[in-house]
Amino acid sequence: MNGFYVKRWFDLLLALAVAVVLAVPVLLVAVLVRLTSSGPALYWSERVGRQNKIFKMPKFRSMRVGTPAVATHLLADPKAHLTPIGSFLRKSSLDELPQLWSILVGDMSFVGPRPALFNQYDLIELRTQLGVHELVPGLTGWAQINGRDELPIPDKVKLDVEYQQRQSLWFDIRILWLTFVKVLRREGVSH
Repeated sequence: MNGFYVKRWFDLLLALAVAVVLAVPVLLVAVLVRLTSSGPALYWSERVGRQNKIFKMPKFRSMRVGTPAVATHLLADPKAHLTPIGSFLRKSSLDELPQLWSILVGDMSFVGPRPALFNQYDLIELRTQLGVHELVPGLTGWAQINGRDELPIPDKVKLDVEYQQRQSLWFDIRILWLTFVKVLRREGVSH
């Protein structure tokens, strides 16, 4: 069977299993977001998907309503924009849970390059030049476990290219395991 289809079936089955297991915690996080700040529980971010197609990616809202739609490191004081539980959501990666929806509908995979914001032109251009834009973006990826928020764009794309070259189901499983370990240790999150 084609590697793309194996990966897609793996994503679907794992996403359904995780959605069932985490249904109650997801509901609790949604309620906490609504109780601790004004605005919706979910934030739908415009992201760049496979072949540079724009899609809407859901996250639990960790920033206040009205925060500019730019990469967090570009904000003058990112902490000033966080909701009361925003820092916890980001450090625990709980803000990422709604992306299970994006995996189920096929906009994302569990493992791949993190989807760029629609206005991260330098990242999009470099990924396109090196062919990384052909990959389905992921909830986590090789660059995520090798630096996450701390990586400069050229280093991030270099790791995306390495992932593209090494891509396999077993490599994806390794990345998922290492992601789980890093999330538990809260490594690589700058805010």
